Amino acid sequence: MTELEEGRRRLLTSLRTSITDERVLRAMERVPRERFVPPEHRDMAYEDIPLPIGAGQTISQPFIVALMTEALGLTGTEKVLEIGTGSGYQAAILGCLAGKVVTVERFPDLAESAAEKLRKLGLLNVDVHVARESLGWPEEAPYDAIIVTAAAPRVPQSLLDQLKDGGRLVIPVGTRWDQELVVVKKRGDCITRTSLGGCRFVPLIGSEAWPEDGPVP
Repeated sequence: MTELEEGRRRLLTSLRTSITDERVLRAMERVPRERFVPPEHRDMAYEDIPLPIGAGQTISQPFIVALMTEALGLTGTEKVLEIGTGSGYQAAILGCLAGKVVTVERFPDLAESAAEKLRKLGLLNVDVHVARESLGWPEEAPYDAIIVTAAAPRVPQSLLDQLKDGGRLVIPVGTRWDQELVVVKKRGDCITRTSLGGCRFVPLIGSEAWPEDGPVP
């Protein structure tokens, strides 16, 4: 067994103490995280920590990826929107679990790199787009589930509008430095929120989120 294989085994053992959805665990086992981290961090691919991927962005801690994915409650047929493609790792996990994934990334170089990695893994049900000024990808709405991998000051109304009735939105909400991970469920005009605990993500930039610099508008 190689060091990476041993690291993956240890990580899956650790995740099983908190994550109960076997489909999520199998996806985490299937997707090679080392392909989504820079070469200089490859030996740390299965440490349960975030890692830098360039452009001031990170690949999320595996536990957080698993926790957010589990909270979506995917069964295999859903259309999922991801905000913040980053390295493409979360999109790859979603691609193993959903019918279709639409993911948007504001850095074109990251979007291009992620699309190539996903293609090489054969995850052809994941479409990568370069983000525009408005949040999401309304052309393909409504979505059964939405996952946001950057922190917003509040739950964006535009994403709620793109969420199907009965759908779930998982998003970190708070300040630029500290947030809570929130699961939002939409039932008609009723919106409910459940906290999964504290977290820390890079800020979500754009309308209904954070500006590049300065306070929330």
